[in-house]
Amino acid sequence: MKDYEHIPVMLEEVIAGLNIKAGGIYVDCTMGGAGHAAEILKRLSTGYLYCFEQDDYAITRGSEVLSSISDRFKIISDNFVNLKARLQALNVNAVDGILYDLGVSSFQLDIGERGFSYNQDARLDMRMDTSSNLTAYEIVNTYSYEELKRIFYTYGEEKFSPRIASKIIESRQIKPITTTLELSEIIKEAIPAFARRKGGHPAKKVFQALRIAVNDELNVFEKSLTDALSLLKEGGRIAVITFHSLEDRICKRLFKSKTEIITPRGLPIKASELKPEYRLINRKVITPSEEEIKRNHRAHSAKLRIIERIKEENNE
Repeated sequence: MKDYEHIPVMLEEVIAGLNIKAGGIYVDCTMGGAGHAAEILKRLSTGYLYCFEQDDYAITRGSEVLSSISDRFKIISDNFVNLKARLQALNVNAVDGILYDLGVSSFQLDIGERGFSYNQDARLDMRMDTSSNLTAYEIVNTYSYEELKRIFYTYGEEKFSPRIASKIIESRQIKPITTTLELSEIIKEAIPAFARRKGGHPAKKVFQALRIAVNDELNVFEKSLTDALSLLKEGGRIAVITFHSLEDRICKRLFKSKTEIITPRGLPIKASELKPEYRLINRKVITPSEEEIKRNHRAHSAKLRIIERIKEENNE
């Protein structure tokens, strides 16, 4: 297998945002090509880095990259939904920084047989964890019209979801839809010509929706981020890079709930008299520069949000 270039998104902004301490404990929940992880590890002298990754190829490659820098790291072969339990099993109950980069790694897109790309022909798969059972093939070929329509609309925000779901049902009655390019062509046929001419690949939103459904990404992210917030030490930070509105909405809502104090009417206390446990590092979402987008088009939809714990629970 040839090497695939991985370009970490908003690398400088992430590293600055995490405010890395040389002796701190950090977690990269989405190691991927280890681009961000490598830069974190370079800054640790007595600290330690834990990386979560469930893709076998990424684990092998990431281990090679990180080993060339230091031995002060451990790769945990698991989904980051198990962040808290896996760290506590290692007697890690509080950390100084956590990173989520929720984009699909470049090599997952570039390795055609993984079935993530609508531009390369491969069996419909889209599993981040290749040992899991649910694949895009099963969803496309067995889910009902209503289920398909819901997935495409909810996770892909695809306004032509009814037409696409109907076309898939019609096509699979003739023969199973087995490959990415087969599905891509079916989606193209279902979308009106005027919409296809507007730019962007017509299958992009449906492929995004299928990937999210296969990997249960939104529920997994919300649970993991909730646990991550509870693991932060005072002064610790979480940086989250999202690539579409559904993920960003979850992040924005959770961060808001932790940084704003709302008191019910009638209580003899004012919200201004209470102090939240967290604060936003960037009130306005951070986006890539024009220069970065030119270098790496996959960064164009990225958004970065950073939060810091400013006091421990029940700590006056």
